[in-house]
Amino acid sequence: MNFDVKRMAKFEHNIGVPEKKYRMMGGAALVLASLFTAKILLILVGMILIATAYSGWCPVYSGLNKSTLTPDGPANPESSTEESETPKE
Repeated sequence: MNFDVKRMAKFEHNIGVPEKKYRMMGGAALVLASLFTAKILLILVGMILIATAYSGWCPVYSGLNKSTLTPDGPANPESSTEESETPKE
């Protein structure tokens, strides 16, 4: 397993839609928990999870050459609504 620093500099989407949802929910839960426990580490990790979910790019995944995108599905679910469907006659 190699960690490629040059590949990490490329900002390609590498997080799939289900993982985006999990990261967003987990990040929100950590930020909420940090409000009650006053732990700085929780808010930092939560904000990182929220940022990677929002951008769709994880630098660690890029460095490890990993991707959770489905090969047949788009990175953004809103972009595939009406454009890919064939019109019915």
